[in-house]
Amino acid sequence: MAVAEVARGDNSSSHILRSSSLTLDTSLSLPDLTPPLIELCKDLFKKWSELDDSSFSVETVSGGITNLLLKVSVKEEDGNEVSVTVRLYGPNTDYVINRERELQAIKYLSAAGFGAKLLGVFQNGMVQSFINARTLIPQDMREPKLAAEIAKQLHKFHQVDIPGSKEPQLWNDIFRFYENASILHFDDVEKQKKYETILFKEVYNEVVEIKELTDLLNAPVVFAHNDLLSGNLMLNDDEEKLYIIDFEYGSYSYRGYDIGNHFNEYGGYDCDYSLYPSKDEQYHFFRHYLQPDKPHEVSDKDLEAIFIEANTYMLVSHLFWALWALIQARMSPIDFDYLGYFFLRYNEFKRQKEKACSLARSYLSGRESW
Repeated sequence: MAVAEVARGDNSSSHILRSSSLTLDTSLSLPDLTPPLIELCKDLFKKWSELDDSSFSVETVSGGITNLLLKVSVKEEDGNEVSVTVRLYGPNTDYVINRERELQAIKYLSAAGFGAKLLGVFQNGMVQSFINARTLIPQDMREPKLAAEIAKQLHKFHQVDIPGSKEPQLWNDIFRFYENASILHFDDVEKQKKYETILFKEVYNEVVEIKELTDLLNAPVVFAHNDLLSGNLMLNDDEEKLYIIDFEYGSYSYRGYDIGNHFNEYGGYDCDYSLYPSKDEQYHFFRHYLQPDKPHEVSDKDLEAIFIEANTYMLVSHLFWALWALIQARMSPIDFDYLGYFFLRYNEFKRQKEKACSLARSYLSGRESW
């Protein structure tokens, strides 16, 4: 709401961000959610306030493990049909998401052509323009033509300047997650037993060790998406236009983290890490990321540097989402095995650690001798 007020103070009417004090109950079924959703749209968009409720239709676009996305179609008085997307934040997601940071970023990313346009905010969500495209699935991301396009778009995304502090937030977020995750208590006895098997001192030492190693890489700091999974990529097949959406985890971070995290997402929600991209697939991505116009002119030295970055920060991505999952396990009402997800991510971190760290150390010792 505070961000909306700042936007409201802008003299240009095109920058006015509509806001409503309404809250929608995310636990309702779609039929029960529809009337309050229509009320919200009428409250936000005055030109719809007199329309009959029958002029509105609502459908689910997707239900992720943190958000619910709904499409609202409206038949206006002149017979025109327009659609908007309503994003409902999952309950208690403020424990893991900085909403003020997200709304600040959306304004600038939208102006740079990324994602949907922000039209309005309400107490537990936002309304955006509707993107006519399909959501990708994990298999799509490894298709060479699409991988190249994702890399090009990510290159552009990383060029966007978001005003404010340019300090990377990654480790602040991870240490904050660790502090919150290490003092949880579950009413469910089985969950509590499972939780008590976690050796938090070991987890903390792993975090510190990986931080010390990645700091030596001096990876470029960019405004990163930080959650570039298939569900946050949309494609209009007819126009062959790719959209990067959903910036709720966006912050200044390290280039290698954003890419390593994206590569982890080749495994999808099933966490099938046998699908992690091969070195050849990664180099194809890096070439189009580093020099979108002349991918074949990228030097071997630059390819090696970004390869080491991405595959060391890939480990950090596992730690980030493992700790995130513990907080969600306690706070989220969504029916998802977040505790199980912690163990999937943390065990994969341990499985990959030795190989990725020794690669990074050998690269760093070679670099020192140049």
